[in-house]
Amino acid sequence: MTLLSSKSNGHVKYLKALQERNNFRRSEGRFVVEGRRELAIALKAGYELEQLFFVPGLFDTDQLSAQLPTNTTLFEVESTLYQHLAYRESTEGVLGIFKQKSHTIDSFALNELNPLVIVLESIEKPGNLGAIFRTADAANVAVICLANCSIDLYNPNSIRSSLGCSLSVPCIAGTNEEVFHWLASHDIRSYAATLQNSNLYFNENYRKSAAFVMGAEATGLSSFWRDHSDQSVTIPMGGLIDSMNVSVATAVLVFEALRQRSSQDS
Repeated sequence: MTLLSSKSNGHVKYLKALQERNNFRRSEGRFVVEGRRELAIALKAGYELEQLFFVPGLFDTDQLSAQLPTNTTLFEVESTLYQHLAYRESTEGVLGIFKQKSHTIDSFALNELNPLVIVLESIEKPGNLGAIFRTADAANVAVICLANCSIDLYNPNSIRSSLGCSLSVPCIAGTNEEVFHWLASHDIRSYAATLQNSNLYFNENYRKSAAFVMGAEATGLSSFWRDHSDQSVTIPMGGLIDSMNVSVATAVLVFEALRQRSSQDS
């Protein structure tokens, strides 16, 4: 086992580059996970762990011994160096480098009856993406579809704000057209969150297969989804502004669908 103590070490530089550069993560097909819970979630979700960096005394590898692949390279890290590596202010003394997965539409098999789906068009902020994954996990959403999104699913802030749920909730990505045809091929009714030609969200029926289509933080949904969705819905606003944060709006819609489905089952 190697002990790391210098910022100039090649392994340290590689890890920092994965943390800080989207393009480097994409080209390498690797990403960094920090924290015990997040590491456990990534392993349970089937991500392949290649390297583990930990501070002796803060983290004991025995805590993950049953899940650690036998070929994982382990690095002990001095605590002062780990502060340089840690993304979070409160550290748990462990980081891992994992292989990325494929998120193409063709790589996902939908096996649920009446699935609840979230479609995100051109979402830009990693923190919002992570918060939506937390909502999706809590609501047992079948899949999140990233439509025309350039956002990096493996951005450290996305993983952190999702508490690791961005690694466990199924996610596929494609163009607007590809996502639209995927929904249609599975007979999933789409509800566009937009002000134009909308019904109040609580007046719609989400008990069957349903997808909520959410737009970019600054610009909302494009004309493609406003024109192609089965129905537009809106959340009534009683204050001075006309919209909510996209992660909050997503939670409102998703949990209305859960409320309806729960009342149907009772």
